[in-house]
Amino acid sequence: MKPRELVVCSGKGGTGKTSVTASLAVLAGKVALADCDVDAADLYLLLEPEVKRREDFIAGNLAKIDPSRCLDCGMCREVCNFGAVAENAEGAMEIDPLSCEGCGVCVHFCPGGAIDFPQRLCGEWFVSETRCGPMVHAKLGTGGENSGKLVNLVREHARNAAVERGIATVLIDGPPGIGCPVISTLTGADLLLAVTEPTVSGRHDLERLVELADHFKVPTAVCINKCDLDVETADGIASWCAERDIPIYGRIPYDKSVTAAQMEAVSVVEHGPSPAATALAELWSAVSGALSIK
Repeated sequence: MKPRELVVCSGKGGTGKTSVTASLAVLAGKVALADCDVDAADLYLLLEPEVKRREDFIAGNLAKIDPSRCLDCGMCREVCNFGAVAENAEGAMEIDPLSCEGCGVCVHFCPGGAIDFPQRLCGEWFVSETRCGPMVHAKLGTGGENSGKLVNLVREHARNAAVERGIATVLIDGPPGIGCPVISTLTGADLLLAVTEPTVSGRHDLERLVELADHFKVPTAVCINKCDLDVETADGIASWCAERDIPIYGRIPYDKSVTAAQMEAVSVVEHGPSPAATALAELWSAVSGALSIK
């Protein structure tokens, strides 16, 4: 049976998305986890995964000049549109690996065939064990590209882990924003839980995220975090959702226990009884009920 996929996204960073995801994982009892925020993964900080498998992530190519074959003609610098080629201290041509986009134009035009074009190491991905179940996560290297491809890889292996172990749900901690990594995280999911906050930017980015989910026909529910910091704005978000038949599955109050839990590297619901923990339990009840309907 195909596992159900729940994606937790936020439209922007700093809304508490990862804290919500960790608590849902604990409340679920047994899930397969995927941390698809590959540019800045931090779910591991709360779930302490034990790495069982580590693999390189290879994507694209990187141009590199072989000095022994270089004619010092400067053609590579002339044709590079990204400013990646410059003279080094010795006056020889050199390609900056952080600026190189791997387009291959310099390789094509080099008259001496002096530019190698090997595959590029862009990061690592891991299969780990946590107290909530298997977890697939990754680390994109500095300047690494193809984060969308890496997200797909993480999702695929999390899905495979769920099938192999008979786990019914894949819980995905998504990246912020609405770009390529979010699209790779969202497409084909059973439910998007959009975590927002009662601020102008929070609502703006929620609206963009909902529009993206609508485009890919992914059902959406909303959780308003720190809902009591600006009640008027929170009510405005709720009214906007009601006009679009988007259910509000959770309203989590501002609670200092959330920070205390983070300092102890545990989820909010594991830290102890609190208003936020109660709200998160109610959130999971609503989410799990919606998933079981499918």
